[in-house]
Amino acid sequence: MDHPFEAVGAHPAIANRYPEGMPNVGPWEIILLLLLALLLFGAKRLPEIGRSMGRGMREFKDSVAGKDVDDEPAELPRQTTSDTTVPARERDPV
Repeated sequence: MDHPFEAVGAHPAIANRYPEGMPNVGPWEIILLLLLALLLFGAKRLPEIGRSMGRGMREFKDSVAGKDVDDEPAELPRQTTSDTTVPARERDPV
């Protein structure tokens, strides 16, 4: 009784459905995938895709951890006007 499947009566071909292990992903395969992504999406869209994937993974991690982001107050939009001068009558007298 060398094999644990012999006692059960299972055929060895059925017991070992996948004869080879999962192939290793080395540095050349990673470089190939990065070049393929660069060709498909272009250099301008890759940072945008990375940011959105990172944001999605962060939201997923926060939801699994039980953190509720909705409790935090939303940021107010920044004023884009460059008119920051105070009228003369509102200034403190010197």
